[in-house]
Amino acid sequence: MTHDRIHAREPSHHVDRWSVGTIESIAERHGHCVVTVRPPDGDPVELVVTFAVRDLFLDRLDIGDESPVGERVWYRKHGG
Repeated sequence: MTHDRIHAREPSHHVDRWSVGTIESIAERHGHCVVTVRPPDGDPVELVVTFAVRDLFLDRLDIGDESPVGERVWYRKHGG
């Protein structure tokens, strides 16, 4: 399976290829992590990432033990 990409901080490389959005939810589906992100002026986007990637970007958010919902992230859908 091909996974999407997500960053907790604004990327410094290929900036034009990344979209920004706000986390609406994080769930598990079929053994993968699904992060729902809403762009500022669009419909929600579901990103499928590994649990290792989920742990990495959540660790980089400055939220402590708080929920990541409402946090801004940068993302790329596979092939995007």
